[in-house]
Amino acid sequence: MHTLHTIAQVRAAVARAREEGKRIGLVPTMGNLHAGHIALVEKALQRTDYVVVSIFVNPLQFGPSEDLDAYPRTLAEDQSKLLDVGAQLVFAPNVGEMYPEGMAGHTRVSVPVVSEGLCGASRPGHFEGVATVVSKLLNIVQPDLAIFGEKDYQQLAVIRKMVLDLCLPVQIMGEPTVRADDGLALSSRNGYLTPAERQVAPLLYQTLQAIAAEVSAGRRDYAQIIEEARGRLTEAGLRPDYLDLRDAHTLQPVSAQAEELVVLAAAFLGRTRLIDNLRFIPAL
Repeated sequence: MHTLHTIAQVRAAVARAREEGKRIGLVPTMGNLHAGHIALVEKALQRTDYVVVSIFVNPLQFGPSEDLDAYPRTLAEDQSKLLDVGAQLVFAPNVGEMYPEGMAGHTRVSVPVVSEGLCGASRPGHFEGVATVVSKLLNIVQPDLAIFGEKDYQQLAVIRKMVLDLCLPVQIMGEPTVRADDGLALSSRNGYLTPAERQVAPLLYQTLQAIAAEVSAGRRDYAQIIEEARGRLTEAGLRPDYLDLRDAHTLQPVSAQAEELVVLAAAFLGRTRLIDNLRFIPAL
């Protein structure tokens, strides 16, 4: 496994792999890898011959009061995990490599509609930063397949729409969220939780399950269901950022035509912002 730090090096390495007839996979990450990331890499290794894992904490997607400086950077540990699983290449650029003329005047990619609301409302500019860096990574690596986790459900929808609208020749695949035994979605930010908070955190997913169960049982007073669920989260010590029920395919408000729904949530627990979602088929 090689670790490269420049765009030119990565392009040269990928070009050699292509000359050998290899199918290229990409798994974009911000590092501090956990079992969820490794599952994405394993899936990429099953479907492609040469897997590039990018590790880049992208400042363009962080707001001014967010955890850019505190975000864990664990390159050596990440390299060890990726070597064990069999990834072929790690791309670990610095900010200067990705934004050589700075970020203020950098071209940005904006994906309307699907990026609005939910995390898009809570984190202004976040998805513009995500779409911009992912478009750069796709252009640098030019993979046949790129894999993302479904925990960041709206992010995955934004990336799919961007790829479709810009006619980018890459297949985007979403992989199910990897969870701890108690249901908590794995996240690099879970390390911020205190032991006491870690005991409370699984309630977020349990709440999504309860909402899905009620809707699947036939309840259609969605606003009341959501309000009751917000109350349960608040009583347990979480501070809901958003909790909403949407069409799983469009992320638009639920309509009678929706064949699959997704309930999405973000909530603060102490200083940690947890996000999660659950897709389900509503009762007829």
